[in-house]
Amino acid sequence: MTPATALAVDNRLTGAIASALRTLETEAQGLVALRAALDGAMGPAFARAIDTLQATRGRVIVTGIGKSGHIGQKITATFASTGTPAHFVHPSEASHGDLGMITKEDCILAISWSGETVELSNILNFAGRFAVPLIALTSRADSALGRAATVVLELPRAMEACPHGLAPTTSTTMQLTIGDCIAVALLEAKGFTAHDFKVFHPGGSLGAKLKFVADVMHTGDRLPLAHENEIMTQAIVTMTQKALGCLGVVDAQGHFVGIITDGDLRRHMGGNLLNATAGQIMTRRPKTIPSTLLATAALEQINASRITVLFVVENGMPVGVLHVHDLLRLGVA
Repeated sequence: MTPATALAVDNRLTGAIASALRTLETEAQGLVALRAALDGAMGPAFARAIDTLQATRGRVIVTGIGKSGHIGQKITATFASTGTPAHFVHPSEASHGDLGMITKEDCILAISWSGETVELSNILNFAGRFAVPLIALTSRADSALGRAATVVLELPRAMEACPHGLAPTTSTTMQLTIGDCIAVALLEAKGFTAHDFKVFHPGGSLGAKLKFVADVMHTGDRLPLAHENEIMTQAIVTMTQKALGCLGVVDAQGHFVGIITDGDLRRHMGGNLLNATAGQIMTRRPKTIPSTLLATAALEQINASRITVLFVVENGMPVGVLHVHDLLRLGVA
C-alpha cells in the first residue's frame, strides 16, 4: 500500500467514525428530549396509556407501516415476551380482512410519526365504530391519528440523524424506546417475575440464563456430605467418590455447618490430617445460596468470591450443591 493509498484509507475511516459519532449524538439528543417530555407534558398521557393497556382483557394490537411498522413488530415481540399478549396487524392487510383479528376486548397501539398515514384510516374507523381503545404514538397530537385516539403519546420533534432529514433515524429510535418504556412499565405493574419470563424463553442462551439454581444443582445421592465427627480418612473417600471438589459438613441434626474443599486439604496436608475429624478441618460459615436464585446470579457470586462451588441451603439444611462447571456447560456465562 502506497503512502497516498494509506492516507486515503485513513481519511475514509476518520470520516466514517465522525459520521457515526454525529449519528449517535443526534439520536442521543432525541432521547434526551423524549425523557424531558415523559417527565413533563407526556407524563400523564403515558400513565393513562399504561392504565388502559393494563385493563385490556384481550390483546394489544400494534399497527404501523413502513419504518413505524418495523418498530411496531419489535414492540409487539417485546410485549409478548414480557407477559402482555400482543399481535401485530399490518394496516394494508387489515383493509383486506385482517380487521377480523381485532376484537372489542383488545386495545390498539397505532404508530405513525406524522399521524397522517393513509393506510391506518380503516383501523381508525374500526376502532371508533366498535369503541376499541386506541393509543396513538405520534409526533402530532393534532393529526388524524391523534384526533381519533383515546390516548395520545406525543413524541417530541427531533432532528433526524440522516443529513437530509429524510430517513427515519432519530424518530424510530424514540419510537422504539417509548415502546420499551411501555413494555417495562406494564411488566412491573403486572408483577411479571423472572420465573414468568422463563416460561416464554425456554430456549437459546437467554433460556440458559433464566435457569434457576434448582434446575442445575446436584441433589440426593450426588451430594457430598459428611458428619462433623467423621474421621477424615472416610470423609476423603466420600469427597473423592462425589468428584465435585468439596465436601459439605453437617451436625447431628443435619444442619449445614461447614465445607471442606481441595484447598482445605492442601492447607492441612501432613501432620494429623487423616486422623482429624471433618469438623476440625472444615471452613465454618461458608457462603451458601437458595435454590430459587437465578443461575446467572449464582455465577456472579462464584466469580466475585473466586470459588468454584456453592452449597444450596434451605432452612439450614443442605439440599444441593452447585459447581461452576455446571453453569459453564449450561451456557450461563
